[in-house]
Amino acid sequence: MNAEVARGDNLIKEMFWTRTGLLLLVLVVVAGSSLAVSTVMPGGTPKNLVVALGTGTLIAAVVGFGQTVITATAAQRAMVTPLIEENRRALQELSAEYRSLNREFFPTHVFQPSDVPDPAFNQLLMQDLQGSRQYFFRGFSARHAAARLLLSRGERELRAVVADPTERSAIGGRARYLIRHDGVDADSETIQAELHDEIYIGLVGLYLARSHCSRIDITMIADPPLDRIEMFDDSVWVTLYSDAGATGSLYPRTLRFSEGSFIYNMERAEFGRIGNSRQARHVLLAPDTSRRDFLLQFENVTGSRLSARQFTELEEKFRRFRHEFCTLAELGS
Repeated sequence: MNAEVARGDNLIKEMFWTRTGLLLLVLVVVAGSSLAVSTVMPGGTPKNLVVALGTGTLIAAVVGFGQTVITATAAQRAMVTPLIEENRRALQELSAEYRSLNREFFPTHVFQPSDVPDPAFNQLLMQDLQGSRQYFFRGFSARHAAARLLLSRGERELRAVVADPTERSAIGGRARYLIRHDGVDADSETIQAELHDEIYIGLVGLYLARSHCSRIDITMIADPPLDRIEMFDDSVWVTLYSDAGATGSLYPRTLRFSEGSFIYNMERAEFGRIGNSRQARHVLLAPDTSRRDFLLQFENVTGSRLSARQFTELEEKFRRFRHEFCTLAELGS
């Protein structure tokens, strides 16, 4: 922007000096020609007139050039320079407006679909998590959120919204999506059993990560949206499972928006609405929540009682999932 203004300023100066130089050249040529002609003319009135013309033209050229330089410099200070400064301010304001619009409506990062975790995606997301005091998660299960929390340092508050395993619509809708979009080669009952298992593994994983949070508030809803949302203090990540381009990809396209964007404010309000819903089921975990308290809450929200052996099996499944995910995402162990 500043370079364009400078080029405009130089163009004006170039035009001025070209015009003035051309005028000076004409006057000098006329004066030189007159004086040269006068040297070969015989004395008398005609020669005196030619000498006077040459001398006067030369003096006029010198005086006119000096006056033009002074006048043009003053005119530039009075007219051109303020115009250039005004244009510069207008361009700066326009650039600031475009930056504001970009921040409000356009993502800061776009990650394309992939079949394996993207290390660049996960490292940037972990940086946002590490510097955040609150972590909002909305998805089908919270296995990834639990794995990320176990890798983080410090304490933060987690609010997770996941599918309610007691609602057939939540499980059935996800199963139909997997069959329709990902081409899963299995019957619906087998897929639904695996999806139930995912939710249970996610709950156990969040219990294991409780010491990394000051509070974990889990909300279970019957109609979780397909898109996954992960929100931090300064950003929101939207994983587009509803995107048609996500067909066949385990990890669909993801967009990152900054704090203050339209998407960020909209999703923040949506989390508040879901959290206050009376129809949802809630699980509350604290760093000092015992296994007995967790199992009681687990039974209340899922309707299933976990034995010690079943809990150990779910814990082991989560640890295997966490190890595989962290290895592929290059997040350490």
